[in-house]
Amino acid sequence: MTPSKIGPPIIELARARTKEFLRETEAIFWVFGFPLLLALVLGFAFRDKAPDKVPVGVAAGPTAQQRLAALQKSDALQPRIVTDGDDALRHGRISLLVSGGPELVYAYDKTRPDALTARSAVDDALQRAAGRRDPLVPAQTFVREQGARYIDFLLPGLLGMNLMGTGMWGTGFVIVNARMKKLLKRFIATPMRKRDYVLSHFLSRVVFLVLEVGVLVAFGWLVFGVRVNGSVLTLALLCVVGGFAFSGLGLLTASRARTIEAASGLMNLIMMPMWLCSGVFFSYDRFPEAVKPLIKALPLTILNDALRGVMNDAMTLAQIAPKMLWLAVWGVATFLVGVKIFRWQ
Repeated sequence: MTPSKIGPPIIELARARTKEFLRETEAIFWVFGFPLLLALVLGFAFRDKAPDKVPVGVAAGPTAQQRLAALQKSDALQPRIVTDGDDALRHGRISLLVSGGPELVYAYDKTRPDALTARSAVDDALQRAAGRRDPLVPAQTFVREQGARYIDFLLPGLLGMNLMGTGMWGTGFVIVNARMKKLLKRFIATPMRKRDYVLSHFLSRVVFLVLEVGVLVAFGWLVFGVRVNGSVLTLALLCVVGGFAFSGLGLLTASRARTIEAASGLMNLIMMPMWLCSGVFFSYDRFPEAVKPLIKALPLTILNDALRGVMNDAMTLAQIAPKMLWLAVWGVATFLVGVKIFRWQ
């Protein structure tokens, strides 16, 4: 009884790829250690705490102490009297300078968000000190549910970035490295098909996909209280489809690259726009409307939106199915093209 052309060869190749990965300690760090380190650093940097006070300067003069006392009552400001206001403003030591005699003068850069915040808080404090009374006194409620914190936004983005990086590097780097060592050249004499060889890389990635996703999600839950509000099975299926999409991109970039440097340049060229634009560290809504359709079509953008939908908004499989379909299209298209142009040497 002869083995199936698709079954045992792929299984054996996937097993070999898995053993190769376990021998690379650097790869294990980048798959498991780096995402946790990044989540830890950024999570503590943007943890649930009061906003930092904005530094403002009060120009020395007859009214400086009076204005300083009024500004010190604001919870948003860190005021001090300065004698070199223009220099402090120019070098970023203060965000806004209060000067002038009876008539107030605010000096600040209107393109800086912290300066605009300072302008509003300073004017409010000084106007109140001058006797202003607000006709309306609003009540306040503070929102604390999951999704409102930065870490709730960040963790799914880090998970998507990790799936992209390990999917592309785990496939592309290994193929190019084998080509440089003349290992692929030897496979020409075997009955192994290109499809079996490249599919084995993705199957070996699935083995570690469960671990790397599980470790990062568990870390976020234990350290920062980031829960998976949706179905864990839906999240797992989404990660598998996302991993397949980026493994296809990794295959495509490595199909003809002859050196590690060439493959590294191509992969960084593909990943860099997604690192910056796909909403890993900040929302892509900040970009101009004209480029948003292109950003939303990127596979990392699709994956990050779906991950946040499942983890923060408890979206169901039916709700994220369109995004999973587009990720599958990315994976199948790049896989087919990659296999078509793949060469052993």
